[in-house]
Amino acid sequence: MAGEKVGIKFVLMGIGNELKGDDGIGNIIAREFKHPDWLPLACETVAENFVAVVEREKPELLAIVDAADMGLQPGEFRLLPKKKLNSVAFTTHSMPLRHLVEHLEKSAGKILFIGVQPGKTGLGEGLSSDLEKSKKELIEILQKKDWHKIEEL
Repeated sequence: MAGEKVGIKFVLMGIGNELKGDDGIGNIIAREFKHPDWLPLACETVAENFVAVVEREKPELLAIVDAADMGLQPGEFRLLPKKKLNSVAFTTHSMPLRHLVEHLEKSAGKILFIGVQPGKTGLGEGLSSDLEKSKKELIEILQKKDWHKIEEL
């Protein structure tokens, strides 16, 4: 219809601290992600600062990518259901991610939380080779809208 706002269909929020090696995987993916249907947001460790963008865009799908200690091999990634967000260890956040997801549910049609198992998280270590591979794989999955291929934890 004429005058109706056509917003972004998909929003990608990358979370993490790039100074702590693999913990920065979400940010790195968001910064490198390119696709006309997506709005990528590199949120650093303060995803709550980007809530207004999601509320404004009202995407069909919000994908959140962050390093998460799930007891897997470095580089493995999984979809995390909201009920498991409290049982997974995240490193650097100013707000519990479950609260963020609960708040954003009002603005997004569907939310996918994708956790990536970090390996090295020391200061200044950079992204490990395991996570370099995962980064490429996740970017491709999201660009092709194949998130159904990601195993749930």
